[in-house]
Amino acid sequence: MQALILAGGKGTRLRPLTVYTPKPVVPFCNRAFLLYQIEILRKAGITDITLSLSYQPDKIEHVLGNGSEYGVNLRFITEPAPLGTGGAYRFAADGIEETTVVFNGDILTDFDIGRFVERHKQLGSVATLALKPVENPSAYGLVETDSESRILGFLEKPTDDQIEKLKINTINAGIYVLEPAILDLMPLGENRSFEYDVFPEILKRGMPFYAGIMKEEYWRDIGTPASYLAAHQDFLRGAIKGFEVESSDLSDVATKATIDSRSIIGEGCVIKPGARITNSVIGPGVQIEEKAIVEDSVLWAHSRISTAAEIRGSIIGRSCHIGRNAVVDQGSVLGDKSTLTDYTRV
Repeated sequence: MQALILAGGKGTRLRPLTVYTPKPVVPFCNRAFLLYQIEILRKAGITDITLSLSYQPDKIEHVLGNGSEYGVNLRFITEPAPLGTGGAYRFAADGIEETTVVFNGDILTDFDIGRFVERHKQLGSVATLALKPVENPSAYGLVETDSESRILGFLEKPTDDQIEKLKINTINAGIYVLEPAILDLMPLGENRSFEYDVFPEILKRGMPFYAGIMKEEYWRDIGTPASYLAAHQDFLRGAIKGFEVESSDLSDVATKATIDSRSIIGEGCVIKPGARITNSVIGPGVQIEEKAIVEDSVLWAHSRISTAAEIRGSIIGRSCHIGRNAVVDQGSVLGDKSTLTDYTRV
């Protein structure tokens, strides 16, 4: 058993956070994001993992290394040009000799991969898709199944009338179990999409094609700043199961600083008297001065929040400087090395 993580996108929806940091290794609760996918694969007994890269591949390899630190073996391949989700799978084919779990690289989930693979094998499927029920599927593509979870069809960007008529709300969750037999459906070196090319062809040929439908499991695409921030809030309130991230005890926190029990504080931080941190993630080496307030926010490494500044519901990139009495309000996103002068409000 092996896995392929599709991590070649430029992360344009997540900018400005991905200008200097590739999306697969943006910090999530102070760990590179892909480590969460790697961890759930390892828990399922899958330790041979290939990462398909395109944008800033050297940075990703530098952060993740060979995987030995995480109990897995990581292999990196770099697409010569964007090949699409299916094309990337085909490009990695020289290392695909068995059943493979495929992950879209921007999915955060606590889905039980082991049980998902077991179901795939029991059904004798050539491809099994994880599906997630959502409240408003109109922004996604609907996947229709029968009573035995056979996949019947796909409907991209459905209208309200179509959703009501079909009475389904399950979308493609970006997690697949695939057999090497489907490689024959994808010419080597051509841009192919699983969603638009490969999966419709499987249906057309009548090959065994099933779904595994998530129930209470957590799932989120973290590909936009709003979703990335919301995923942090979900993690802090305990909505994502199976992962543990604790605050470092190697930070200098003043006795008169106030930090709630949910917040995560990275290593090497300095938090001065009167500072207040609530429901937030503070990256390594951040300095928070006297009477500064940080609420419902994510601060990347080595930023400085000056005296009496206020950060609420925002994301602050790496090595930023927020001036005295400045206010960064709900929904703000500051890229790396941003500077706000004293008394600025955004």
